[in-house]
Amino acid sequence: MTSTSSPLFVLASSSPRRRELLATVGLVFEVVPPDVDEIYIPGETPQDHVARLSRTKALEVGIKERDCWILGADTIVVVDETILGKPKDEDEAYAMLKLLSGREHRVITGFFLYNRVLGAGRGEVIESTVKVKELCSDEIEWYVRTGEPFDKAGAYAIQGIGMFMIESIRGSHTNVIGLPVCEVVQALHQVGAIRLFL
Repeated sequence: MTSTSSPLFVLASSSPRRRELLATVGLVFEVVPPDVDEIYIPGETPQDHVARLSRTKALEVGIKERDCWILGADTIVVVDETILGKPKDEDEAYAMLKLLSGREHRVITGFFLYNRVLGAGRGEVIESTVKVKELCSDEIEWYVRTGEPFDKAGAYAIQGIGMFMIESIRGSHTNVIGLPVCEVVQALHQVGAIRLFL
């Protein structure tokens, strides 16, 4: 399967993982990182949080862009209804991994497609459940020292060294990396942002 964008769509994200996922399935797009504070609003559910931020990112980039579709996205890790962001230091990374050890958690991504000229937008929220194996202190300390946890929500990367700790996934695998590719490609196709052909 190959694809072309007609009209061109823009990925409103600075995430290299999202760029790689979309490029892997042959999509053609531009990247314009949004200037958005990823703050949590008290009382917001995790689903509302990612839905709001993905929409905000798409609209922020959409203000500056020409007639095209904008794809905004936001991914979080949730355990016990607590949102885990990117760890600030080794201690916080260790604490996050200790919290995830031996348990299931949810990875939730919101994505939003927006076209300013058409005045159209649509969004979805996708959840996956991830089981982490029981981690001993040595494993956590070793993984933290690799440096990989520090730009990752929840302090791990399933597509990197962190794959060693993942026992199982229910739901979209690519969602855990940062973008539910199946649902995103379907949405892009449905709004006419891409064409798929043999």
